[in-house]
Amino acid sequence: MTISIVGIVILVIIILIVFAQYNTLTKLKLKVKQSKSGIDVYLQQRFDSIPNLVNTVKGYMNYEKETFENITKLRNQYNETKDIKVSEDLYNQINKILAVAENYPDLKTSEQFLNLQKNLSKIESQLQAARRLYNNDVTKYNIKISVIPYNIIAMLFGFNEEYLFQIDENANQNISVDL
Repeated sequence: MTISIVGIVILVIIILIVFAQYNTLTKLKLKVKQSKSGIDVYLQQRFDSIPNLVNTVKGYMNYEKETFENITKLRNQYNETKDIKVSEDLYNQINKILAVAENYPDLKTSEQFLNLQKNLSKIESQLQAARRLYNNDVTKYNIKISVIPYNIIAMLFGFNEEYLFQIDENANQNISVDL
């Protein structure tokens, strides 16, 4: 009778150890999945943000370029014709620039480039941190499923090795931002 009680206690202890190890592996696997999701979030942010940022800079550049070209054209036209209507148009264009500059002092092409550069750098930095976190979580998980006794539980319950994030050949090239 005491042998059967000892046997039951040992069996319960073994079952508890298996449950604990299974839960540990499951938590690590979910952590890897969460880290991978973090990379996806930053990649999506990059895909969403970069075109918008580039288009914003292009828009400001075009606005300033068109406005300054109009002022130059109107000034030359006024010098040739001395037409009042041209003078008014010139005045309106200059006031337009002054109003924009007064209301939006940060609305300068150079600052837009700095903003674009800052945002691109921030997104890339966040993405790099997410990749490091993912690789760290994958390494912890892979080590755990490789050592005894976790490797037995991993084999029994189908926990497979995860792969570290590696940059593909094209990712080593600079991102092309066409302005």
